Amino acid sequence: MLEISRTVALGVLFVAVFIFRRFLEFRRAAASVNNLPGFRTLFSERFVWFPFRVKGISPGVQSEAILYRRHKDYEASGWDIMSGVYVYPPGEVTLFLADPAVVKEVIGSRARFPKPLGPYKMLLSFGPNIVASEGDEWKHQRKLVAPAFSEKNNKLVWDETVRIVHDLFDNVWEDRDTIAVDDIKELTAPITLLIIGVAGFGRRISWKDDSVAPAGHRMTFKDTLSIVSRNLFLQVVFPQWVLRWGTPTMRSFHTAYSEIEKYMHEMIHARRSAEFKEERYDLFSSLLDANEGLSEEGEKLSDAALLGNIFIFIIAGTLTSAYTLAYAFILLALHPDEQETLYQSIKSVLADGRTPTYSDFSSFSYAMAVFNETLRLFPPALTIPKRATEDTSFTTTNAAGEKRTIPVPKGTYVTIQPPALHSNPKYWEDPDVFKPARFLGDYPRDAFLPFSGGARGCIGRGFSETESIAVLALIVSRYRVEVKEEPQFLGETFEQRKARLCKSRMSVSLFPERAPLVFRRR
Repeated sequence: MLEISRTVALGVLFVAVFIFRRFLEFRRAAASVNNLPGFRTLFSERFVWFPFRVKGISPGVQSEAILYRRHKDYEASGWDIMSGVYVYPPGEVTLFLADPAVVKEVIGSRARFPKPLGPYKMLLSFGPNIVASEGDEWKHQRKLVAPAFSEKNNKLVWDETVRIVHDLFDNVWEDRDTIAVDDIKELTAPITLLIIGVAGFGRRISWKDDSVAPAGHRMTFKDTLSIVSRNLFLQVVFPQWVLRWGTPTMRSFHTAYSEIEKYMHEMIHARRSAEFKEERYDLFSSLLDANEGLSEEGEKLSDAALLGNIFIFIIAGTLTSAYTLAYAFILLALHPDEQETLYQSIKSVLADGRTPTYSDFSSFSYAMAVFNETLRLFPPALTIPKRATEDTSFTTTNAAGEKRTIPVPKGTYVTIQPPALHSNPKYWEDPDVFKPARFLGDYPRDAFLPFSGGARGCIGRGFSETESIAVLALIVSRYRVEVKEEPQFLGETFEQRKARLCKSRMSVSLFPERAPLVFRRR
C-alpha cells in the first residue's frame, strides 16, 4: 500500500513539474513579444488536426472563421499586429499581421522572412514544385516555370476563353432566355477546367466531349482532369493504399490520378521525340521546352518535378480561378446596380456588338475592378506564412495613431492575414461593402495582397486575370445574373441572403458552399 502511495505521489509530482515548466515556457514566450495582445490557446494555428476556432483551444486561423472575423480580432486587441502564444508547441510564438507597412517589409525581405516549408510539405505529394520550395531550389524552379506565363500565353488564354464561352452559349445553353444553375461552381469550375486544358496543356476539349478513352487509357483526358482537380486534397490527406481500396470517390480519384500521370508522361515523350516541334504557347509545352533548353547546363528538372509543377498549375488554374469567378457572380447578383454599371462599361467597349479580343483587355477597367473587389472580400488564401531568420522588430500603430515597437525573436512565425488586411478600416472605407469603383483610382496597394507579393508573388496572376476578365465580359454582356428564388428562403432579408450565398469553406482554396443563380438573356 505504501509503495502504491509513493508511486502515485511521484506521478502527481511529475505532472505538477511538467505543468509548471509549460507555464513558465508560456510566460516566457508571451514576454518575448512584450505581451502583445492576441490569441492564448492550447494549440497553435499550425496544429492541423484541430483547425477550428475555439476560445482557449485553437485560434482557428486556417479555417473560414477568420474570413468572417476579418479585422475584428485586431480591433479587439487594439493593434494591427497580434500575437499567438500556445501551450503546444511549447515556446513558439506567432505574430499575425494586418499592418500594410509591416506586411510590405516582410514580403520584400525574402531572406529575413522566408516561407516555412512545413505547411507546404503536403504539396510535395504531387512531386517537387515551385510552391513547396525555398532558397536555391526555389530559384531554380522559378527560372524554368516563370517564362511559361508569357504575354503569348495570356493571348492564348483570352482567345481560348472566348471560344469556350461561345461554345457554352451555342451548344449548352443553346440561346435559351433563362438558365438556372443550382450552384454557381457547377458553371465556373468547368469553364476554368476547359481553359486549363487548352492553355495549360494544349488539348482542346469541348463542353460535349464524350469520346471514349483512347487505347491504353481507362478515362478520357477531360474526365481525368475534372476528377483530379475536384479531389486533389485526397492525394494530400490519404496514403495510396487507402485511395486504392477506399470509397468509390477515392477509387475514382486514384484511377484518375494514375491516368493523368500517364497522359503527362505520353505528352512529355511526344514533345521530346517530335522531329518538328510546333511553336506552342501553352504552359506545358513552354515549361517542357524551357527545361530541354537547359540540358547542357545540367539544370534540368526531373520528370517528377515537371509533373509536380503541372499539378500546381491544375490547382491554381482551375480551383482558385473558378471560385473567384463564383464569388464575382454571387456579388453581382446581390448588387444589381453594380452589375448594371459593369454591363454599361462592357457595352461601351463593345459598342458595335463585336466579340472582344485580347487587345480589349486593358479597356475592361470596371470588370478588373469587380475582379479585384471580389478578391479583396474573398482572397483565395486566408494566411501567408513566413518565419523570421534573425532577431528584429516591427513598429505598428493603433486607431489613435500611437506607435508600438514589437520585438521579433529569431524563429518567430509571422503570418499575414489577407482577410484582415483587406478590411482594415484605416485603409479601406466601408470595408464590408462591395464597391468595385474603389479600384478605379488610387487605392491602398500595400493593403491588397490576393496573390501574395514580392519575389514570391503568384506567377499565374496574369493567367487568372485574363481568363476571369474574359469570362465576366462575355457572360455579363449577354446575360443578367440574378439570385435563384427558392421557396424555403422567401422573406429573407438582404443580409440573410448575402450570408447564405457567401457562406464559405476552406480547402485547397476558399470557396462558396452553394449559391443557386439564374442567368437571363438581356
